[in-house]
Amino acid sequence: MTINKLISDTFLEIADALETGTFGKRRRIGLTLLGSEHGMDNLIQGAILAKKSNSDMEIVLIGPDNMSGFETLPANSEEEMHKVMESALDEGLIDAAVTMHYNFPIGVSTVGRVISPGTGREVFIATTTGTSAINRIEAMVRNAVYGIIAAKATGISNPSVGILNVDGARAVEKILRQIQSKGFDFNFGESKRSDGGIVLRGNDLLQGSVDVVITDTLTGNILMKMFSAFTSGGNYENSGYGYGPGIGEGQHRNILILSRASGEPVVAGALKYADELVRNNLNIISDDIFDKLNRIHWKNIIEEALEKPCESSEVKAPEKVVVTGTIVGIDIMELEDAVKTLWRHGIYAESGMGCTGPILLVPEARLNECINLLSNAGLSGMGGDPC
Repeated sequence: MTINKLISDTFLEIADALETGTFGKRRRIGLTLLGSEHGMDNLIQGAILAKKSNSDMEIVLIGPDNMSGFETLPANSEEEMHKVMESALDEGLIDAAVTMHYNFPIGVSTVGRVISPGTGREVFIATTTGTSAINRIEAMVRNAVYGIIAAKATGISNPSVGILNVDGARAVEKILRQIQSKGFDFNFGESKRSDGGIVLRGNDLLQGSVDVVITDTLTGNILMKMFSAFTSGGNYENSGYGYGPGIGEGQHRNILILSRASGEPVVAGALKYADELVRNNLNIISDDIFDKLNRIHWKNIIEEALEKPCESSEVKAPEKVVVTGTIVGIDIMELEDAVKTLWRHGIYAESGMGCTGPILLVPEARLNECINLLSNAGLSGMGGDPC
């Protein structure tokens, strides 16, 4: 930047500040205009709505010529539009961008933001598009980190975190607790169901029991569609903030995703989300958290946890007995290991499925003994099967 350009920009900032009463550099947020199922005007109206609620944000459109009055960077196809968007981000012409149908590299996925219908609380869904990792468990552990980053970058200093009751939830919990024990400080939330715990049910999503909900990306994508469009019949997303920013180690382009079905309120919400991330320095927060994680070798913790021990010999089931004792809290991916662990100790057990997920059926009289054996083997479990 030349000295003349610097002086010019400084005077323009002072003039804007005197006119608006807001001092400091305005955040410039890009919005691409092609690809919506509801047409280009829907996106422009969303931008107008966002601008009305936040005059401090400067919106830059990317796409065909229009009569909106917003600054527009010309592009006439989705491919050209994304190239212009990326160049504008890299050159600092815009600080963040909101777009549709954008492909992130593996390791980057988006953190959505919705409004819980039961309480009106905002909830971050980690994650909603993209692929955090090829392995499902590793991906969900990374999703937890991405969700924490997104929540902190909107001003929540210590977000509460819970894990949706999907396949792999208990394995993810174990790894996150190991990472936490090594010094990565974060806050586990708790289900509002009577038995509590950090594993969440559907009720918790509706109530907004925690700030960040960890799940796999496909489930997160479905949740976003349900939360955003459940009052419209599905073809028009009218609630929330969109599918969120792509987050991952080394990802410094602030790109947020909208569904093609997003209506004006969600477009406005996504622009507001982008503005908050820029204002709170998303990239600095992200780099700081990944630096802390790398100092405790978090990738090694994940890798070691995912190594499955080899069976030295086939385990045969003991003589079958009546099993009415129920153990919950074991991940479905570890259920077979749990059964064989008890068989090795001469205790007959069977796997099953209860209303909260996978269960282990054991002799009622030996319930506590079984829980202790599983705990010693590194397999989580507790008695009861509350619905």
